[in-house]
Amino acid sequence: YAISHAITYRYDRPVRLAPHHVRLRPRSDATQQLRDFSIAIDPSPDGRAENVDLGGHTTLKLWFSDRPIETLTVHAKSDVETYRDNPFNFILEPWAVALPIDYSSFLAAQLQPYLIGHFQAIPGVIDPIAAELAQQLWDATGGQTVPFLTQLTQHLYKNNHYSLRETGDPYPPGLTWRKQQGSCRDLAVLFMAVCRAVGLAARFVSGYHEGDPDHPDNYLHAWAEVYLPGAGWRGYDPTLGMAVGDRYVALAASPIAQAAAAIEGSLQSGSQASSQLSYELSIENIASTDSMMQWQ
Repeated sequence: YAISHAITYRYDRPVRLAPHHVRLRPRSDATQQLRDFSIAIDPSPDGRAENVDLGGHTTLKLWFSDRPIETLTVHAKSDVETYRDNPFNFILEPWAVALPIDYSSFLAAQLQPYLIGHFQAIPGVIDPIAAELAQQLWDATGGQTVPFLTQLTQHLYKNNHYSLRETGDPYPPGLTWRKQQGSCRDLAVLFMAVCRAVGLAARFVSGYHEGDPDHPDNYLHAWAEVYLPGAGWRGYDPTLGMAVGDRYVALAASPIAQAAAAIEGSLQSGSQASSQLSYELSIENIASTDSMMQWQ
């Protein structure tokens, strides 16, 4: 895939920016490899540093001088090769085929951030609505891990109306389920909460989906990944009702959605302004083009 993603913030008055974190560099792992990457920032920051976050992703930290600006544009270009043509090509460890999974003490310590609840009045407590839904699906699937995940993905896809919401944090999982609608990040957070209610480690992923070639509009996408012993992290997309395969390109993953945002930043203390977000995103499947050229 050749991906071009330009994001622009326009402020209603001159502002001074605090440091910003940019997560637009696709990750490289067993599912995808980054072949080429470039990024341009306007206005040019006074400093920049590439860092590795807790999830092993490369992030870019930008800092700016005190000079006031009225727009900020970040334009990333990526060339990514994806590999996971069969998302069901795995064999679980024998002790992981049924729920709840009894992670070893070593694994449990590492996975703790991916097992606790978020968005609740009491931190660490799973949303009761998500817990009730988890119990229903656990009963319907006989507590089998893979059928549970498949049915959860389909259940959220069929029973929630997708609504495009380009800005703002995800809604709490209970609110999304009560409203029976949400953006891709809302549904991903709901999916994660239901998984955690049955002891499945889950994390939030931001990235891209190839989309429908007959509909040229593209958007930054979000889905969830579940840690399955014997299979590692495996993606599920409740917005589209499918397991994640080679039509997806991941940027970043985190136990909480905010830490996987494409751009995270604020204004310097004392600056007050409203902003308008605009973007241009193109996702081109260059593999199919290359194949046609070779065939001709």
